[in-house]
Amino acid sequence: MSRIYEALQKAESDRKLDRSELDQVLAEPEPLRPVMVQTAVAEVEEAGPVVAVVEPTREAYEPEIVRTGLTFSNVARYAWTPDVDRLPALQERGPGVEQFRSLRSRIYELRDIKPLKSILISSGLPQEGKSFVAMNLAISLSRHKSSKVLLIDGDMRRYTLHQMLGTEAHPGLADYLSGKATMVEVMQRMAESSEGTKGVVANLANLTFIPGGNGGDKAADLSGNPRFAELVEAVSPYFDWIVVDSSPVLPVSDAVNLARACDGVLLVARSGVTKYPVAQRAQSELKASNILGFVLNAVANPPQVGSYYGYDAETE
Repeated sequence: MSRIYEALQKAESDRKLDRSELDQVLAEPEPLRPVMVQTAVAEVEEAGPVVAVVEPTREAYEPEIVRTGLTFSNVARYAWTPDVDRLPALQERGPGVEQFRSLRSRIYELRDIKPLKSILISSGLPQEGKSFVAMNLAISLSRHKSSKVLLIDGDMRRYTLHQMLGTEAHPGLADYLSGKATMVEVMQRMAESSEGTKGVVANLANLTFIPGGNGGDKAADLSGNPRFAELVEAVSPYFDWIVVDSSPVLPVSDAVNLARACDGVLLVARSGVTKYPVAQRAQSELKASNILGFVLNAVANPPQVGSYYGYDAETE
């Protein structure tokens, strides 16, 4: 019995000692000392096995262009035969080229307000001139201060931009989105020795083109593929502008899907053809995107900007 009493007394004495030491520590705290990493790891290992979590490197999921860098010498060159009659932006003077220069100036003004590089061109219905505007805007941008421009034919149902440039439509965007071709494989540039261009080569030297390919019935699914956003993001550092032609917004959803990856949307209306309700519905369908404005196409009597007071610009 006496031994039990002695043990209880000793335990009580130890508790009092612990409290006094604790009070001393709280009254005079010692400076914090760094704990060696090896000590912490050793304690964890004694408690049980350590599971190492390795974060995947960025290279594991980055597209090839980001990993290796885009070299324009690797982009295939084709013998383009541009349809000059449908490309007024190639001219040195005239009302057509001046109108696209004016549009280009508005685009630059918008970029001064907020970041803007990738622009999707669409319209409410077919035959309103969206492809015509997309092609000539891309050419006008590429001729200004030697800007590098990527033109993408995102209308994988009725792709027509390759016809204006007089080149092949395959491989194209549909092939990339379906995983049948790489980014570089679907790009093309104009061959320096293209015949019948009459000095047009220099005006298209800074233009890189991705044709539409044949999306067919799968165009809706392909337009919603996240690989398109990956494409725009990957090539963005290598171009000053990215112009995307798309399907009309009311009949199909392709343009709405592609617009998510672009900085802004430019809508096209045809003078005397596009009804006001159609333009309203097109704008409503793209309300989640940054709508830059409308381009009124095929105006009967456009203002003669180039001949204002006899002035006629000859250079970009």
